[in-house]
Amino acid sequence: MTETNQTLDIDIVVPCHNEQDTLAAHVRRLHTFCRTSLHHTWRITIADNASTDDTARIADDLAAMLPNVHAVHLPEKGRGRALKAVWNASPATVLVYVDEDLSTDLAALEPLVAPLLSGHSDVAIGTRLAGSSRVVRGGKREFISRSYNLLLRTTMGVSFSDAQCGFKAVTREAAEHLLPLCEDDAWFFDTELLVLAEHAGLRIHEVPVDWVDDVNSSVHIASTATEDLKGMWRVSRGLATGRVPIGGVYDAIGRQPFSTPQVGILGQVLRFGAIGVASTVAFAVLYALFRPTIGAQTADFLALLVTAIGNTALNRRFTFGVRGRAGAGRHHVQGLVVFGIAWAITSGSLVVLHATTQNASHGAEIVVLTGANLVATLVRFVLFKAWVFRSRRRPELIRPGTTPAADASTAVTEPIPVEDRAA
Repeated sequence: MTETNQTLDIDIVVPCHNEQDTLAAHVRRLHTFCRTSLHHTWRITIADNASTDDTARIADDLAAMLPNVHAVHLPEKGRGRALKAVWNASPATVLVYVDEDLSTDLAALEPLVAPLLSGHSDVAIGTRLAGSSRVVRGGKREFISRSYNLLLRTTMGVSFSDAQCGFKAVTREAAEHLLPLCEDDAWFFDTELLVLAEHAGLRIHEVPVDWVDDVNSSVHIASTATEDLKGMWRVSRGLATGRVPIGGVYDAIGRQPFSTPQVGILGQVLRFGAIGVASTVAFAVLYALFRPTIGAQTADFLALLVTAIGNTALNRRFTFGVRGRAGAGRHHVQGLVVFGIAWAITSGSLVVLHATTQNASHGAEIVVLTGANLVATLVRFVLFKAWVFRSRRRPELIRPGTTPAADASTAVTEPIPVEDRAA
């Protein structure tokens, strides 16, 4: 390919590993589509990652023969690694990735990139799970895909519908902020990118696609699923503990949504658990201090009351992301009701202990109450999530003085290869 200094709108990356049998035909098909159908400057980048067959030579031949085709060779395998390397080096305004097998109908490419080029969105994905998508694949893969995306939505607090479709795009600005935070170098990379993007308040645009399964796919479902689950745990833990500095992305380019981005249930469990452990330790210490002077039941009540107030405040702020004073009074009143239920659990454990064991030691009381408090903590989480801090979503309204973003893409009668566009 002849290098150019002209503006590049779209860089379409095709990661490949040992694809000698299909690469030439698929890249030629993609090139023909771009040449005849795209309304922006474009190039195709073949990202050969550590192929051991003839893929590298074929990629170089294609780059030499076809205008606007570029080949990059990486010494290590990994789709995520390849995308990070090429995207980081690309000058394009919008960075695209498509699977080498071209399972997704390329007619969706223009709708995929248009909202990113217009500035309306930050990330765009093809989705096979929309009602209007047309998909041909086996029942096993369909079940696995839907189960995986459902698990993502219920545990990680995200709303995008299809994390795994190999048809995605991101603006260069968003990529510059997100790529340094993505740790995965393999198949989980694009899921991680999407999760971080949504938690950073970026706008994700979805395009229903027509998609036909590649029966010769080399993806190993079992090992990929295992790595995906590990990745979900790692990212959830990173978001919950603050190890992943997603706040910086939100401050730089986040869309400043009306409500604070919600933490997924796995992140909520981790944060609630950490607060619960701290509350349990504080309860045990307070009970041990109070017990010698005011008796078991009163000591239990006061220790639980103090820790319950602190527990409600910490969970309100850190676990369920509620900020400001609005609703704080109601939350603490409801928290006291939850406290009453928890007190009944711990008090009941003392009644049972004293009824079954005469002259129970203070140590035995602490052990029993600590165990009962752990049970009460679980009950508290369920009540906090389902009742006290349950989501009360309102319909999204247009802010005064603003209008809905219009589709900024314009009809162009001829495609514009990058080397033919005026500087």
